[in-house]
Amino acid sequence: MSAQDVSSPSIPTPGTRPDSTQAMFKSLTPQNLALRDQEFNWDLAAESITVRIRWFGVLVGFVLVNFVGSGENQFILNAILTLGAIYAIIDTWYSLRGLVFLDAAPLLISMMEAVFIGLLCYFDEGLLSPFRFYYFLSLLVCALRHPAWMTYISLLFHTASYTALTFSVTLTNERMLALVFMLVLMLWVTWATVSLSDLLMRAGRRLAMLNDVLRQNQGELEQRINERTRQLQESQAMLVQHEKQAAFGLLAAGIAHEVGNPLAAISSLVQLLNRRDIDAHTREKLHLVDDQLRRIQRTLRELVDFSRPATNVETNCDIHEVLGAALSIAKYYKRKKGKRIVTAFAENIPRVRAVRDQLVQVFLNLILNALDATEEGGQIHISTSIADGWLRIDIRDDGHGIEPAARARIFQPYFTTKSTGTGLGLFVCRNIIEQQLYGRIELTASSSSGSTFTVFLTSDAIQSIGQRPAGVEVGELPAEELA
Repeated sequence: MSAQDVSSPSIPTPGTRPDSTQAMFKSLTPQNLALRDQEFNWDLAAESITVRIRWFGVLVGFVLVNFVGSGENQFILNAILTLGAIYAIIDTWYSLRGLVFLDAAPLLISMMEAVFIGLLCYFDEGLLSPFRFYYFLSLLVCALRHPAWMTYISLLFHTASYTALTFSVTLTNERMLALVFMLVLMLWVTWATVSLSDLLMRAGRRLAMLNDVLRQNQGELEQRINERTRQLQESQAMLVQHEKQAAFGLLAAGIAHEVGNPLAAISSLVQLLNRRDIDAHTREKLHLVDDQLRRIQRTLRELVDFSRPATNVETNCDIHEVLGAALSIAKYYKRKKGKRIVTAFAENIPRVRAVRDQLVQVFLNLILNALDATEEGGQIHISTSIADGWLRIDIRDDGHGIEPAARARIFQPYFTTKSTGTGLGLFVCRNIIEQQLYGRIELTASSSSGSTFTVFLTSDAIQSIGQRPAGVEVGELPAEELA
C-alpha cells in the first residue's frame, strides 16, 4: 500500500523528568568511579610519563658519563646505561601498543631499578655520585603508577641499594652526612610523590566524572531539542492539514452553491415538462434526466457533508456506518475505476465513543491509499472483528507492498512513497487514533502481494466481548456500474 505519513505515537509531557544532574551525581558510587578510572585508564597515562622519565634518565646518564664525568670506568657505565636504554626501548614499544611492560611484577621492576642505580653509583663516585638522584626519579615513577604501600616498599629497596654503597668505601663524616641526608630526602620525596600522585588521581577521577556528566547532559539536551523539533514539525503538519481542509470546505461550498442553483432550476423544468401531456418515449427520457440530476445533487450533498467544519462532539458511532460513509466518498475517487471493494463485517459490533468526522477522515485516508496502491482489476478488502478486547478494522490491498526501508518511516510527517503525496495522511491518521481515540494504527502486513493497515479501537463494551470473527465477504460493483 502506498504511504502518506505521520508522526510517532504520543508526545511526552514536558517537565516530568527528575533533576537529571542530581541523579547523575547520586549515581557516582565507588563502583561507578572505578569504571570511570578504567575509561580514563590512569595506568596508560602514567606509563606514558614513566617512559619519558626513563629516556630522560638514560640520555642524561650518557651525557654525564661521556662529557661531564672523570672518565673512570666509562666503558662499564656505558654498558650499564645501554642496558637501561634497551629496557626503555622495550617499555616504549609496549606503551605504543597500549600495554604496560611487566605490569604483573611491579616490585620486580623496583628491585631492578634499585640495582641499576646502585651499580651506576658504585662504578661512578659512590655515595656522592650524581646518579644517586635517579632514586628520586624511580620513586616518582613508582608513585605515579602504583599504590602507596608499593612505593614505600620500593623506598626500602632503594634505601638498601644506597646503603650498600657504604661497604665499598671508607665511611668518613662527609660521606656519613651525605648518607643520612640522602635517606631523609628519599623518605620525604616518597611521601611527597605519593601525596601528589593521590591528588592527581583524585583530580583525574573528578574530571572524568564531570566530563561524563557533561556528556550525559549534552546527550539529554540534544534529545530534548530533537523532541521539540519533532513536536514543532507535527504541529506544523497538523496546521497545514487543517488549512487544506478549511480551503477544501470553502471550495466545496462554493461549488455546491454555484452548481446547485442551476441544477434546481433544471430539475424544476423537468418536473414541469413531466406534468404536460407528452408521449411515453419523451416521459421516459425525462425520467432518466431527473435520475441523473438527483445523482449529481446527491454527490454535491456528500461533498458538502464531508467538507463542512468538523465537530468535536463525541457520539456513539456505528463503525460500519462510518466505514460506509467513507466508502460513499471514496467511490468518486478517480483511481477507483475498475477496482472492487470487498467488505467482511462482524455482526453485532458495539458502538464506539468517538468524533464521527475524525473516524470518517481516518478510514477515508486508508481507503484512498489502498486504491492508489491497487492496480486496475484489483481488490481492496475491508473487515471488522473483535479479538483480545480490541475492535480490529483491517484494510488490505493487493498492491506491491511497502519497501522494508520505508516501513519504519511511513507514520512520520512529510514522508510519502507517492510521487504526488504530501506525507500527511498517515501522520494525521495516527494522531487522531492515538491521541483522540486512545487506540492505535499499525502496518500489520506488507509484502509483494499487498499491504494491510489495521486500526485498533476499544471500549468497555468491546472488552466484555470475547472473540468475534469477521463476517461473510460482500462484494461491490466497480465504480462505473454504481448508480
